Amino acid sequence: MNIHENPLPEPLKLGKGPGLLLAHGAGSDIQDSYGPVIERLSAVSTVIGPEFPGSGNHPLPRDPLTLDGIADHLVASAVHAGMEKFAISGFSMGTAVAVRAAARHPERVTGLILSAGFARPNPRLRLVIDTWRALARDTGDPRTLAAYLSLVVGGPRWLDERTPEEIEEQLALFSAGMPAGADAQLALIDRIDVREDLRTVAVPTLVVSPLADLIATPLHSRELAAGIPHAKLVTLDCGHAIAAERPQEWADAMTDFLAALPLTEGPAARP
Repeated sequence: MNIHENPLPEPLKLGKGPGLLLAHGAGSDIQDSYGPVIERLSAVSTVIGPEFPGSGNHPLPRDPLTLDGIADHLVASAVHAGMEKFAISGFSMGTAVAVRAAARHPERVTGLILSAGFARPNPRLRLVIDTWRALARDTGDPRTLAAYLSLVVGGPRWLDERTPEEIEEQLALFSAGMPAGADAQLALIDRIDVREDLRTVAVPTLVVSPLADLIATPLHSRELAAGIPHAKLVTLDCGHAIAAERPQEWADAMTDFLAALPLTEGPAARP
């Protein structure tokens, strides 16, 4: 798969310090997955946030998406932005992308943060994704898909505490539409399996498990942590949408982890 048929779109680049590459979720983008915590992360790192093919200003390639292709795209975007070495923070499907990037480019990756993620889809996750894709494809009512996404993305307690106005605001946000490449990104999940890659990870790793996650349930985070040598597992009391429900706690966990990583060289001069 050649995802660089056209010049690389400029990724988000913010802050200063050691590099931190963000890998967002499927059917999402950098702002949706990380928006509320980007400022905190940029206070301790040079944050680089490329969009996956099919999200933001990055078009889908002619060939089907592959995990290797997206992982290489992320790494190439960071190098293009002037960062030779970096930690990677992956959210949801972005965790598998981050693990694969570390396996394919170990000389560049200094640490991993894997939040609300998975190594491979189990039957429950496949059912969640299949229903998401079917509603997006078959229903003519965007509100139906928005309601489904609200129910699986939000933690039960968080949703219970929303006002009717807040629920309507969320439904309007989801009804506004998914990225153009959402279905292709979601379809890729069915082919993901990085369990063999986990044991090759040789950098410090933090696994963040939302305890009320209805998409990637805590079972998946435990599998990630168990498969990576010396990985640290922390839990947050929230659903899948960590950035919306627990931005402060998530940012604290990530910045504390990043502060403890061995120092690496800063941004390199762009060739």
